[in-house]
Amino acid sequence: MLASDVDIVCRCQGGNNAGHTVVANGTEFDFHLLPSGVVNEKCVSVIGNGVVIHLPSLFDEVLKNEAKGLQHLENRLIISDRAHLVFDFHQHVDGMQEAEKGGKSLGTTKKGIGPAYSSKATRNGIRVGELLGDFNLFSEKFKSIVATHVRLFPSINVDVEAELARYKDYADKVRPYVKDTICFLHTALRNGKTILVEGANAAMLDIDFGTYPYVTSSNCSIGGVLTGLGLPPQTIGEVIGVVKAYTTRVGDGPFPTEQLNDIGDLLQTRGFEIGVTTKRKRRCGWLDIPLLKYTSLVNGYTCICLTKLDILDTLPEIKVAVAYKKPNGEKLDHFPGTIAELGNIEVEYAVLPGWQTSTEEVRNFKELPENAQSYVRFLESELSVPVRWVGVGKGRESIINVH
Repeated sequence: MLASDVDIVCRCQGGNNAGHTVVANGTEFDFHLLPSGVVNEKCVSVIGNGVVIHLPSLFDEVLKNEAKGLQHLENRLIISDRAHLVFDFHQHVDGMQEAEKGGKSLGTTKKGIGPAYSSKATRNGIRVGELLGDFNLFSEKFKSIVATHVRLFPSINVDVEAELARYKDYADKVRPYVKDTICFLHTALRNGKTILVEGANAAMLDIDFGTYPYVTSSNCSIGGVLTGLGLPPQTIGEVIGVVKAYTTRVGDGPFPTEQLNDIGDLLQTRGFEIGVTTKRKRRCGWLDIPLLKYTSLVNGYTCICLTKLDILDTLPEIKVAVAYKKPNGEKLDHFPGTIAELGNIEVEYAVLPGWQTSTEEVRNFKELPENAQSYVRFLESELSVPVRWVGVGKGRESIINVH
């Protein structure tokens, strides 16, 4: 929706562990590495330096979406030469590390994202630009990183020569897309272009501010925009928090408002809550104000886009978490910093009346049922952040302008 009014759309972190579904002109697109704004043929899509890229998956994604009608990607997709590569052995290691944890698994997507960021942090990772340079140097680095991983994980098997031949082909395929994105973005800003940055994963999966260790391997909060694209803080204007009308989580980890009952089942079923990447059922629960206040504190939301309000249409009453309490009844004035503390809290709820009317065809905020409007206003007053848009369906036409 927003991408229709901007010149450039960027991804700044994560990899193909993210999953976004976009419905445009009746066609449903699934994106993992491509920015979802790529559906707008008038804007340029950028995969920034902070993203880790599994080239086989990227080109599979391009082919699948071209088959659905996306066109001219070669003219409007730019990939940073500084982005790091995810190799198949990273994915094998990811699966092995998850299996080793047994009952204490983190719920990783097994897409190799964590191991690729580990390679980046230990400074033996390989960037896209190195693939496009001297292939002999790339080969040496590739052999070195494989040797390191085989030493640490003796059971993995990598056919080095076959992989090098494969990546020689990928070098030719990816070359037309690769640029210095930092220079490109700053030139665009100087020329008055507007840039939209699309977050991946979720605020509570941020490696620093999320529910560690049940998090992803990158900063999916506002800091990741700066480091993942090479943009300074003063270039950021609006910070839009995209919030479902209820709370969901894929994979393991603490979830204070989770509903392991008929309510959770209803939200999961009505909301089609299946992970786009993992195909796992998402866990569902009530909207969580303390969590949203915390993510707003970290990210500095200037407004909210509240999605999937229509999923609540059938409920006679709706609960909203308004406070966390310690077992002794004392209210917390901060978001818990450890899993142990978060797992020990009790949730205080406000109970709001439902509207038990379909909102799917509503296109004007004032035409929403009064109780639905009250639900939106309640969120605004609790967060002290305006709700600018409300979603009542899958398509972009289902987004209501509030203000």
